[in-house]
Amino acid sequence: MDIMIVIAISSYMATVARSAPLPEGSALVEDPQFQEMVQRSRGLVEKILLSIPDTHKSCIHTETLQLNSSENAMFVLMAKKIGIPSAPVLRVVSENVSLQTSLTQMSEGLQLHRALLSSVSERLENKNKVTDLMADIRDLIIQINKMLKMVQKEAVVQPTPTPMALHLLGEYDVQVAAHLTLVQLQAFGQDTVRCLRSLDQSNEEETES
Repeated sequence: MDIMIVIAISSYMATVARSAPLPEGSALVEDPQFQEMVQRSRGLVEKILLSIPDTHKSCIHTETLQLNSSENAMFVLMAKKIGIPSAPVLRVVSENVSLQTSLTQMSEGLQLHRALLSSVSERLENKNKVTDLMADIRDLIIQINKMLKMVQKEAVVQPTPTPMALHLLGEYDVQVAAHLTLVQLQAFGQDTVRCLRSLDQSNEEETES
């Protein structure tokens, strides 16, 4: 699925996340330790989303590359040429989507974006905010994998990010790669928030009160 298609379904995901009930056997989700990790993960992904605009501004100096521009759809072919993979399409836990599947998709997508940022950062002049962003993504991956461990009842290996082999021929390619990675990460992060919100029992308490 193309990078911009993932972004296009975000509004649909918002409706699904608010309305989809958790499936039967959701005792694990209600576990206080699990809920603590859900809320910690929500805080981390919201921190990531808040830092993306400043990170973009710090390392993207090409004026035509704007974070929330409708023209981002024009870069789909260039994303393929550079070698930027699409993120997994996140789905809220439901009767058709298991908790393990949803958490696995979150973990894989976060690992993908951390690897992309690791690769691009090697070619950026100003990489401080990118490095900070990568650290927050790492912390979020740890939390998601802790939840996966509770689901699977076995340890989840914490992968070491290895830079991806992107085809970056010049400075403009580097700028586009960093730009598209942050655009895609922003969309993926928004979907991650919605998936985590559907697991957060404190939302129900706030609604009832």
